[in-house]
Amino acid sequence: MSILDLFDSGFRSRNKDHFAAIVRVAMSDDIITDDERTFLHRLASRLHISEEEYKQILKDYKTHHINPPTSYDARLERLYDLARMVYADNVLGENQTGILERLAVGLGFSTGNVQYVVDKALKLVHAGVDLDNFMEEIKNMNR
Repeated sequence: MSILDLFDSGFRSRNKDHFAAIVRVAMSDDIITDDERTFLHRLASRLHISEEEYKQILKDYKTHHINPPTSYDARLERLYDLARMVYADNVLGENQTGILERLAVGLGFSTGNVQYVVDKALKLVHAGVDLDNFMEEIKNMNR
């Protein structure tokens, strides 16, 4: 096995775990709506997850780990994806917010300010900001 194969294997595993975390948010109300399904299909394609892997993750999403990215920007990108998933069905439930807070802690955000970060993230996504503006706003939310 080459180094490239090892790198690719780790990269794909992280993508699957990230995707499973988003499925976990979608399943927080025990239903995947059509909007959530559309978002999941788009995200699976972007993360290079095959249809077979997609179906398997839907079955066993709770067995995947939340692997936090090493860079702050990558964590913000994942938070953006997760916050968009919460709003995919246009219903923000307490359960979904709690799960998003737990996932954000798993991504490496501090437990001391995770509620503020998640609240700001959800407000930004609800306002329809793009990823670049989302990242800038979260980075500068305390100014």
